[in-house]
Amino acid sequence: MSTSSLKDSNPCMEESDASHKCLDASNYDKRMCSAYFQRYKDCRKYWHNIMLERRRNGVRPDMPTAAERREMLTAIGGKPY
Repeated sequence: MSTSSLKDSNPCMEESDASHKCLDASNYDKRMCSAYFQRYKDCRKYWHNIMLERRRNGVRPDMPTAAERREMLTAIGGKPY
């Protein structure tokens, strides 16, 4: 799978990358990265709820594309997580 298609299917790639970088920088002391982990968790929860709502409403694909997600986040003034 190419990076662009992976990025398109994973709405929380930025948060995931940030938590990995934090772990690398903190010598894998998880306590130092709890804010990054929480942000990733909140991101996953947010997009999971969007996916469920779209599925209930018959919208395909279940997960909005990367471009749609950018538009959605812009419309609400940024990331809510």
